[in-house]
Amino acid sequence: MALPVPNLDDRRFQDLVDEAKRLVQQRCPEWTDHNVSDPGVTLIETFAWMTDQLIYRLNRVPERNYIKFLELIGVTLFPPTSARTDVTFWLTGPQPDVVKIPAATQVATVRTESEDAIEFATGEELAIIPATLIELGSMAKGKSTYRDMLPQVELGRDAFCFQERPQLGDALMIGLSKAVPSNAIRLRFKCDIEGVGVNPDHPPLKWEAWNGDEWIGCEQDSDSTGGLNRDGDVVIHVPRGHVAHSIGTRLAAWVRARVVEPEPGMFGYEASPTVNAASSITVGGTAAAVNAYVVRNEDLGVSEGTPGQRFEVREKPVLSTDEPAKLAVSGGTGTDGAPIWETWTQVEDFAASGPGDKHFVIDGTTGEIRFGPAIRQQDGTLRLYGATPGKDRFIRMLEYRTGGGARGNVAAHALQVLKSGIAVVSTVENRRDARGGINGEDIENAKVRGPIRLRTRGRAVTTEDFEHLAREAAPNVGRVRAVAAGDGALAGAVRVLVVPSLPSAEGRIKFEQLVPEATLLEAITQRLEDCRVIGTRISVEPPGYRGVTVEATVRPSAGANANRLKADAERALYEYFHPITGGPDGNGWPFGRPVTIGEIYSVLQRVPGAEVVDTVNLFGTNAETGESKEATQRLELKPNVLVFSVGHAVTVPGANSAIA
Repeated sequence: MALPVPNLDDRRFQDLVDEAKRLVQQRCPEWTDHNVSDPGVTLIETFAWMTDQLIYRLNRVPERNYIKFLELIGVTLFPPTSARTDVTFWLTGPQPDVVKIPAATQVATVRTESEDAIEFATGEELAIIPATLIELGSMAKGKSTYRDMLPQVELGRDAFCFQERPQLGDALMIGLSKAVPSNAIRLRFKCDIEGVGVNPDHPPLKWEAWNGDEWIGCEQDSDSTGGLNRDGDVVIHVPRGHVAHSIGTRLAAWVRARVVEPEPGMFGYEASPTVNAASSITVGGTAAAVNAYVVRNEDLGVSEGTPGQRFEVREKPVLSTDEPAKLAVSGGTGTDGAPIWETWTQVEDFAASGPGDKHFVIDGTTGEIRFGPAIRQQDGTLRLYGATPGKDRFIRMLEYRTGGGARGNVAAHALQVLKSGIAVVSTVENRRDARGGINGEDIENAKVRGPIRLRTRGRAVTTEDFEHLAREAAPNVGRVRAVAAGDGALAGAVRVLVVPSLPSAEGRIKFEQLVPEATLLEAITQRLEDCRVIGTRISVEPPGYRGVTVEATVRPSAGANANRLKADAERALYEYFHPITGGPDGNGWPFGRPVTIGEIYSVLQRVPGAEVVDTVNLFGTNAETGESKEATQRLELKPNVLVFSVGHAVTVPGANSAIA
């Protein structure tokens, strides 16, 4: 079978003739005879034939020339992207002073005989701040009066946390001595069982912190009080942005427990819980981390003093993260004889660089460092795009990050090893899965991008242009779809629907994983804003999702393992309805394509070991709440909506229900 030949220009003889005739009609309306007998048409056909021959030869350019052509138009391979997650550092115990976790602190997975450790580095300094409880009170819903509970509690007397008959919105107010952004605090309560009626495993309470503008939710790590119904501890993670604030005349850094609507099928408080002792300590902190290894102080070589010099780092690829690479050039020696290093700045290109700008560019895939070139102008003079390191100056990479790729998408709690020694830190962990790691681009994909880039030239006009430029801005995105904003929208409005990268279907995707990170949406928005046509309005957002639940009964064939058939059948359903790798062709579920019960029969019948698919029930489900509607034969989707597996249950006679 012959290898596919790249098609650089898909126009043919008749296309060229038709295009020339259209131009004749526009520019020479007096030329009305377009028949083949006309001498002018004969000339058009002659030149079209000659152009067609050139296109034919162009489409047979050797692969090396094709790749060099891609380099000329600025196509480079996308380097791998790094998975990201938040890493929590737990202290050995309460500390009297602020504990600082430096930026670029390394944490890793446990190394095994078969797999190397996967390393992550924090991207910012984390301050774990000791704070104690200095205020305790409550506020009723809709009232601004603060009821001080602290004098009563200090005497060891019971104090109601809310109104005697709690109402939605009532809040237990806790004031800390200092703001603790990105810190974990442990609140210890001594309570009596008064708040009856609630499920102690799922109490109707929401912990929140004040960020200066509004109350924002805190992630609860544990609650041994059963919703303030017994003695115990509550550990919460205070979000970044936490600040001190005055409630009345009381200045403190506030957190609160607010009464909310109980979960479906559960009950709210029948009476207010009481507290007769309370305290607080800081037990840890959380910092953002990326799958990267930090390389420091690597010498690249000595400058020759000429423009356009190139050097290469040892570790590849070089990752593009929030922390840019840092390069320095020696600039003489100080009084002590030590070299003086001048810091240079990393830029994307040299288009805006002047002769005095100390800029450099990194090719993330090859690890090549480039300094600004000298370009001859029309008047014969040379213009420097960026400064040139002086002759015999030493070039040193002070810091850069390498790593990345899909292997960095580790599961929650996989990061357990602290590579940097910090005496007061007992353990580390990632409370959520790491997301966003994608392997580097291969040359075959770059070949496909070449003609697209040549067509768009950095301008977003068609929906395909928007999609291509969005992928350039965020190579780690899972899927992108650009559509008109819809009926009733302003002319020129475009919606860019973004699906983040996702794990395989076997990982049972959670709905929150389908929500793109704000930084990803911001990067795409900024790129499209620079490329859009004036007057075009852009909205970058996730698509709509419709939950799907399938309940089916499959009869195993003779000799088939029922437990394995059950697991394989459920896995097949998750794979088929996967937003990125599912669908009939395996390229992701098509936007707006309805789900029919017939194709579910087909999917289950293809599972090895399946004899007969007895029954199939298809339910449309709310992707966020998991609430299902009545069974249907056909689930209709709106044009810009994808399906998402909320949960599937396959019954196989003879299978152990405990095994999934």
